[in-house]
Amino acid sequence: MLPTVTFETKVWEGDYEIILGTNRLQKMIDRNCHAFERRLIYINNVNDYAKVSDLCRKKVDEGIIDDFVVVKDHAEEALDFFGLTQEDFGKGYVYSIAELVSIYLCKTEYLLHFAGDSCLAKPYHWMGDTLALMAKSPEIKVATLVWNSRLDQVRRESFREDETFCHCYGFSDQMYLVRAADFRQRIYEESHPFSDRYPKYGGELFEKRVDSWMRNHDYRRVVWKHGYYRHVSFKTDVLGRLRGYAREWLN
Repeated sequence: MLPTVTFETKVWEGDYEIILGTNRLQKMIDRNCHAFERRLIYINNVNDYAKVSDLCRKKVDEGIIDDFVVVKDHAEEALDFFGLTQEDFGKGYVYSIAELVSIYLCKTEYLLHFAGDSCLAKPYHWMGDTLALMAKSPEIKVATLVWNSRLDQVRRESFREDETFCHCYGFSDQMYLVRAADFRQRIYEESHPFSDRYPKYGGELFEKRVDSWMRNHDYRRVVWKHGYYRHVSFKTDVLGRLRGYAREWLN
C-alpha cells in the first residue's frame, strides 16, 4: 500500500489568474498520475483575499482541489512551531512563509510541492518508484524530476546514477517531494557556505535553509531522470506577456 501524499501549490497576486482561471491547476495535479490523499492551494500575498478565495472555492466545487488555505491566517502559529521569527528570514520571508505553513499543516506522510510557475512537461508515472525508494532510504530527504529538461546539468551535479535516478545534493522550492515528518522539525536555523549560492535578494529564504540542513547532515536528493518539469517565471508587468506564458503552459 502506497503512503499518503498531499499535493500542494500556492498562488499570489502575480499568478492567481493563470492558475485559477485556466486548466493549468488540473494539469499540475493530473500529470503526476497519482491518487493524492489531499490536494490543496495556499493563498499568499494577494490584494483581494475574498476574490481569490472565491476562485479557489470554485476549484473545490469542481473537484479539482479538496481545500484552500490563506497563509497569513496560520503564519504566526507555524513560525512558533518551528521556533522562528519573521525577522529570521529577512527579505526571504515572503518567499518562505507559504512553504512553512504548508509543511506545518500537512497531515499526510508525504508532501508534493509545486511552485505556481512549475509543472511537469507531460504525464509521468514517477511517484511509485520514488516513494518506494524513499521508504527504504532515510538519507534521501527530497525527490524531484529533471528541471527544464537539463539532464546534462543533473548528471554534472550527481555523485551516482542508476537506471531510474540520479543521486545528488541540493534543494529547490520549484518542485519537491518530501516526508512531512522530516520537515516538521526545527531544522531551519542551519547555514552552510555552499548555500550562499542562492539569490541575495531572497535573504535567508526557505530553500537556502533547507539546503544548508541537508548539506550539514549529508542528506541526499534524488532526481527521477525519465521526465522533467518546466519552470518559467510568470511576467506580471505586461498582461499580454502573462497571457502568452499561460498559453505556453497549457499546451
